[in-house]
Parts: sequence; structure tokens; C-alpha cells
Amino acid sequence: MSGCRSVQTFRRCDGAKAPPPPDLRKPPPPPVLLLLLLVLQLWGSVSVRGSSAACPGFCECSEPAKTVKCVNKNLSGIPSGIPAGVTNLFITGNNISTLVTGAFGPRLDQLVTLNLSGNKIEVIEPLVFASMPNLKQLDLSNNRISALHPAAFGADTDKVRELNLSRALLNGSMVEEISDLLQNGTLTNLVQLELSENDLFYLPARTFSRLPNLKHLELRNNSIVDLKDTFRNLNLQTLDLSSNALKTMGNTTLAELSSQPQISVDLRDNPFVCDCGVEEFLRWLESTDKVVEKDGLLCASPESMRNKPILQAKSSNLECSFQGDMESVLQTSYVFLGIVLALIGVIFMFVLYLNRKGIKKWLYNVRDACRDHMEGYHYRYEINTDPRLTNLSSNSDV
Repeated sequence: MSGCRSVQTFRRCDGAKAPPPPDLRKPPPPPVLLLLLLVLQLWGSVSVRGSSAACPGFCECSEPAKTVKCVNKNLSGIPSGIPAGVTNLFITGNNISTLVTGAFGPRLDQLVTLNLSGNKIEVIEPLVFASMPNLKQLDLSNNRISALHPAAFGADTDKVRELNLSRALLNGSMVEEISDLLQNGTLTNLVQLELSENDLFYLPARTFSRLPNLKHLELRNNSIVDLKDTFRNLNLQTLDLSSNALKTMGNTTLAELSSQPQISVDLRDNPFVCDCGVEEFLRWLESTDKVVEKDGLLCASPESMRNKPILQAKSSNLECSFQGDMESVLQTSYVFLGIVLALIGVIFMFVLYLNRKGIKKWLYNVRDACRDHMEGYHYRYEINTDPRLTNLSSNSDV
């Protein structure tokens, strides 16, 4: 027969053997593309789980930038499990009252930026930042620190270049502890220091003397009334003293500022007193170009000069009033008291000299009276100790 039964005999009409029909009961093998996608999905999920395990609780971690953020999480302490390779660490807006020793773990060798602002920090214990040898930027602003240990930074943390302590101190009495911290020699590479808005009313002498690399110093919006031996041996570029309580600038301070060739000083919004004591400051302002907007510096007193530019003051119009500081007043009082006591002593010696004969006679009378009194005691003693007189006294009584 000319026809062929290809289905029954599994042969083609040309005589070749036909392939068997597919088994419809078995599913076709999965495509290669789907298999690759499945593998990638499984690998991604494993990677995400591993990354989440290395990130502290309540925090967000960014692996490419090595950044950890724990912001506004109501934390009461530094979270544990901070990755050792973190570069930027932000722990802000929490309720961490105390930074205890070892709070950040054993070692954070790659940490460069640490932001701890707005955590209501009150106490910073010793060596808190000692585990951060490459730390360069530290922000402690917007806290209420009442105890800051001078050894908070270890010997290996001398790479810190920026320190922000604006609105960080509980009150101005913390200035001594800040001075101790800055003078202990662990922040010698500090370039920028911010101490604004801390109610500081004075600065201890040579507070910044151990900061040879300091370039930018922010002291605005405090209550500083005087500066003494504050900026010696520095080489600042910017100094912000605006919105303080400065009434004048002493000759020593003016010399310290003049010795820094690149400095730019902001003295705006200070209550300068424009009396005869401001003449040196006035001459310095006229000769220097180191003061920001010096034409806008205004007099606060006396009443005749109120709100007038200092540079418009004339020496002939400056009133003189006694405004000596407490130290000079005390020195004057001591000198006056010494003179009075010396005069009293001279008068007393003069009276003694005029009455020397009467005093000599009085001394002789006192001596004779004492001698008679002692002889009476001696006579009674001899009677009481003589046995013959004792027996005689006994017989006479019988």
C-alpha cells in the first residue's frame, strides 16, 4: 500500500524512524533563566539577613557607605553590636544620660564621624572615646553635660579635628572641666572647636594653649565679661565672640589678637562701654582690618554714647568714671588698711614713749607686790614644814 501509518508504526512516510511522542504526564524542565533568577533571589535574601544581623537593633545600616543611624529611637544607652567597620555613626535624639566606659565596644578602628547630639547626655566617663583611633569629627551639641572626665579621650585619639560642644553644657560652671580636657594634651590636632551658647561667663587662663593647630574657635552667644591670657600662642583664622558681655578689650588681649596674621574676629552685639577706658580699643579698631564689620560695633553706655558707633567716638568726648575691677579695688583697700594700722602702731609707740616714767614706776610697783606676795607664801610654807613649830602649835591648842 502506498500510505503509511506513522502513528502506529512510529515511522515516517519516507521510511525513517519517527521520534516517540512526548510524555504529557511529565512537566517540562524549568528554563535556565528562571533557575538563575531563583538563585539570585535566594542569595539576596541570605545577604539581607546577614546584613540585618550585623546591624544593631533600632538602627539603620547602610553597607556601601558603612553608615549606622540610630535616630530618635528613645534609646537609653549606646546600642550593642555596632559593626567594627563602621565609618559614620549617628546616635541622635535619644535619652542616653551617661556615656559609660566601653560603651562603644572594644574597637572601632575605621570610625571617622561620630554624632551624639540631642541625647540629653549628662555624664561622660573616662576613656569613652578611647576605642576610636581614627575619629576626626565629634558632635556633642544639644546635650546637658554636667560631668566630663578629662580622660574621656585616650592617648590614641589625637586625630580629632572637629569638636562641637555648642549648647552641650549644663551651665557655665563646666568651663573648668572643659579647660582641663583641652589642656591634657589628647586633642593637639584639633582644628575647629565650637563652644557657643553655653552661658560661659569667663575662660580660664591659657584654656587653648595646648591646641597649636586650632584655626576656628566659636564662642558666640555666651556671657563672657572679660578675656585674660586667653589666645596666647594661637594662630587662629576665625574667632567668633559675638553676643557676649564684653565691655572692653584689654591691652593684653589686643596684643594677642594682633600677633595672629590670618585672624578674623567677630565682636558684634557686645555691650561696650565708651568712656575714657576705651581709648586703646578705639585706636586698635582704627588701625586693624581683623575685625568683622567693625563699623557696626556700637556703644552700650554711658547714656550719652548709647547706640553710637565706637569708631565715631572722639577722645575729647569720652567721659571718665571709676570702673575699676574687683582686683584693683581690693588692692586699694589692702593698701589703705596697711597705712591705717601703721599709723595706729606709731601712735601707740609714741604714747608709750611719753609715759615711759609712769609705766616704769607702775612696773616696779607690780614687781614689788608680786615679791611681797611670794614672800608671804614662802613664810607660810616654812611654818608648815617645820616640825617644831608644828608640835608647838599642837600643844597650844591643848
